[in-house]
Amino acid sequence: RGTMVQRLTYKRRHCYNTKSNAVKIIKTPGGKLTFQYAEKKRSAAKCGDCGVKLSGIPVVAPKTMRTLKKRQRKVSRAYGGSRCHTCVRQRIVRAFLLEEKKIVKAVQRAQKAKTTKKSK
Repeated sequence: RGTMVQRLTYKRRHCYNTKSNAVKIIKTPGGKLTFQYAEKKRSAAKCGDCGVKLSGIPVVAPKTMRTLKKRQRKVSRAYGGSRCHTCVRQRIVRAFLLEEKKIVKAVQRAQKAKTTKKSK
């Protein structure tokens, strides 16, 4: 014969085993078994370009994120809290190289115009 098991009932929400109603059975100091409600796992903020986890930004629920101070929600850098440092660096380098390319093309055009004038 098996021993009797203490029955447990949910204390809040509904009686279904869903993600939002996750519980753990614990024993109280009085020796009774009871449910301890577990918080939902939160996902970390990810980089919009490469999808890597953003460092320096807390892993909290969106509601809690809104209540945080601005300095806690983002990193003090261009695209802070949205893009990782690697992607920001790539963007800066890409923009710089595009500008350099435009300058080089303008210089080449000017030299070409100069040589065509001289040859005429």
